[in-house]
Amino acid sequence: MRHRGQDGYLAVMSNQPDEEHIDSRANLLPEEKRVGSDDPHEQAEVILEESAERTDDPEGTASESVQTSTPDERPA
Repeated sequence: MRHRGQDGYLAVMSNQPDEEHIDSRANLLPEEKRVGSDDPHEQAEVILEESAERTDDPEGTASESVQTSTPDERPA
């Protein structure tokens, strides 16, 4: 995936989130704090990797998810 940075240059995005995004996501949401996390940093890394996979391949990953609709169920 390509992304235009603040400097105007295109960068190729990977499924590996950078450390800044992981650290930011490791700050647990209120509902996550209530149930706790053994390793918020690892949890954040996995969440961001899975999110990148869904972004890069929405059709392929939709078939693996129980939380997504089928193409027939999606609005036109």
